[in-house]
Amino acid sequence: MAIEYLKRGKPEAERSEDDAKVRSIVEGTLKEIETRGDAAVRELSEKFDNYSPTSFRLSQSEIDALMNQVSDRDMADIKFAQEQVRKFAQAQRDSILDIEVETMPGVILGHKNIPVQSVGCYVPGGKFPMVASAHMSVATASVAKVPRIIAATPPFKGAPNPAVIAAMHLGGAHEIYVLGGIQAVGAMAIGTETIDPVHMLVGPGNAFVAEAKRQLFGRVGIDLFAGPTETMVIADETVDAELCATDLLGQAEHGYNTPAVLVTNSRKLATETLSEIDRLLKILPTADTASKSWEDYGEVILCDTYEEMLEVADDIASEHVQVMTDRDDWFLENMTCYGALFLGARTNVANGDKVIGTNHTLPTKKAGRYTGGLWVGKFLKTHSYQKVLTDAAAAEIGAYCSRLCMLEGFVGHAEQANIRVRRYGGGNVPYGEAAE
Repeated sequence: MAIEYLKRGKPEAERSEDDAKVRSIVEGTLKEIETRGDAAVRELSEKFDNYSPTSFRLSQSEIDALMNQVSDRDMADIKFAQEQVRKFAQAQRDSILDIEVETMPGVILGHKNIPVQSVGCYVPGGKFPMVASAHMSVATASVAKVPRIIAATPPFKGAPNPAVIAAMHLGGAHEIYVLGGIQAVGAMAIGTETIDPVHMLVGPGNAFVAEAKRQLFGRVGIDLFAGPTETMVIADETVDAELCATDLLGQAEHGYNTPAVLVTNSRKLATETLSEIDRLLKILPTADTASKSWEDYGEVILCDTYEEMLEVADDIASEHVQVMTDRDDWFLENMTCYGALFLGARTNVANGDKVIGTNHTLPTKKAGRYTGGLWVGKFLKTHSYQKVLTDAAAAEIGAYCSRLCMLEGFVGHAEQANIRVRRYGGGNVPYGEAAE
């Protein structure tokens, strides 16, 4: 096997050091919110966003005024994107069925899919107003019929961003707060004097938001660990360097710590992509951010075979994986660890981020090894139930239950079964047999 790194990112030890700093800051900040509530939230908003309105929650009249600032074209585009997201989310919801089955005569087992009762949707927006994130969390929660959906987004340049607020409102948010960062997810999960806590947090965010969600998990549910964006391009010589470089830098502009990785079996494509990235960084308006990400987190990995490319890709488990090869469906069939796949040169990660209908809140930091992305099913809890309808079934299942309880030494458990055997068994299942 020959896997060669033509470019490497920051060493893992340095990345771990950065993570430890973030952990410590988040822990202290969440304690402040828990101890001091609204006062801490206000201080944090003033410190990080220089924003301290009379109320962080927008009134309906404020929402209406902000929506009136959105152009007709922008509003139509937002509605189009939400329609795509809702269509796919509804198709997914329709695939999730309640079931009820008679597993033996008189024994009924089933499950119901019940919406989470309150959800806090975080929509990033301090640096770039992430209009699309509102569709992904709020509109999807709405399709799942969550009865209380609250949404929070930071101010953009000192004020609520009209397009983000419009997307939240159209998506179905019942409460909208202009709050960012740790203070937003902390307030939604912990609750304050003015914000009732939620049962679940969803949505992407920076490293601090992702870490806050991790620390709050257990107190509330979360969708997944969706931290700073990651992107991977798997390509062979069926595509050119311009396409590869564009797809890598198109995601690297998200932040200063965005991994962008090219995996290829073509040395020519690898070296040409490196040159093309240098060229594009001279003209890209967001080059300040993208170049830092590329310098610290960009990687180019040269493999001999498609099997090696697959192995490398599954090991990295990137959030977004753009596949442009002569065997895209082979990767679809064989890849097992990723956030979402973007198959073929005609599609791209930006489609998934903004409009095509799949959800863009996806697992990062190798979480794709054990979870997929946010989808309508994340807002549903599958709860089981059981019914025993006949005396004979109560006695028969009770006899088995009693013996199995005694096998473990649980006498009280066994007696729960025995009393049913005695009451409902008649002469069919002797008590002595059940209690042995």
